[in-house]
Amino acid sequence: MKCPFCNYENTRVIDSRPAEDNSSIRRRRVCDVCNKRFTTYEKVEAIPLIIIKKDNNREAYDRAKVETGVLRACHKRPVSTDDIEVLVDEVEADILNREEKEINSRIIGELIMNKLKDLDAVAYVRFASVYREFKDINTFMDELKKVLDKEAD
Repeated sequence: MKCPFCNYENTRVIDSRPAEDNSSIRRRRVCDVCNKRFTTYEKVEAIPLIIIKKDNNREAYDRAKVETGVLRACHKRPVSTDDIEVLVDEVEADILNREEKEINSRIIGELIMNKLKDLDAVAYVRFASVYREFKDINTFMDELKKVLDKEAD
């Protein structure tokens, strides 16, 4: 494994244990040159999942796209990177547990929004505004009212 700090080719594993979700192995590594430590995760390679986009084009599932969307929604919000990683892990597990070879991007978007709604209301509204492509201020206000009504309960 290449060191992410100095790019040296050899690093050593100093600790291995199951990750919290028990579906991957967490490895703590140290670089032999710069002595910096970093963590890697080892997961079982799954069958490629195909995402059906809004325009009916198909593309391979990309976890990084989900992470990027959630990170943008949570920008400057009091949401930790650990919380974001857990959210993305949960969405990914839900998708993979469906055991479908193809899944509509709408389903992924709804899963993300349901998780964000519980995590941070502002991040939820940000994500929903992009995902649902609000056409005007009234549809945006309708979504805000739903969030405010939920918080009042």
